[in-house]
Amino acid sequence: MKVIFNVDVRGQAKKGELKEVSDGYARNYLLPRKLATEATADNINALKLKEKAKAAQIAKDKAKAEEYAKKLGAVQVVVRAKAGGAGKLFGAVTSEAISKALKEQFDMDIEKNKIVQDTPIKSFGAYTVKAKLGFEVSGSINVLVVEG
Repeated sequence: MKVIFNVDVRGQAKKGELKEVSDGYARNYLLPRKLATEATADNINALKLKEKAKAAQIAKDKAKAEEYAKKLGAVQVVVRAKAGGAGKLFGAVTSEAISKALKEQFDMDIEKNKIVQDTPIKSFGAYTVKAKLGFEVSGSINVLVVEG
């Protein structure tokens, strides 16, 4: 019997996969527990439509990430920080602070865990920080740390 799996079943198949299983296994285990549905023509067509919609969403998200990467290269984010007498900051400029500054200044919503700092920013000046935007797309954020 051909079934479409609704969830990942260890040792059998992943969610959304169409697979041939024995009749007893399907009728007595998979179907009653709603782990799979019978592969009728309607269910197969619905699965194909879901896959097309998912592919379209992924393409849309990748385009958005590429757009953000272009925008990031053209802007400079100003982060205000408090410092001591020698120009050393109290603490460091975190990726969370950079993320908040991007949101406030340019209305760009980039999560803090997507911002990668090679070394902590502990003094005033201009820095370049990487942002991994997903879908193998990354951008550079120009950060200017000023006293504030």
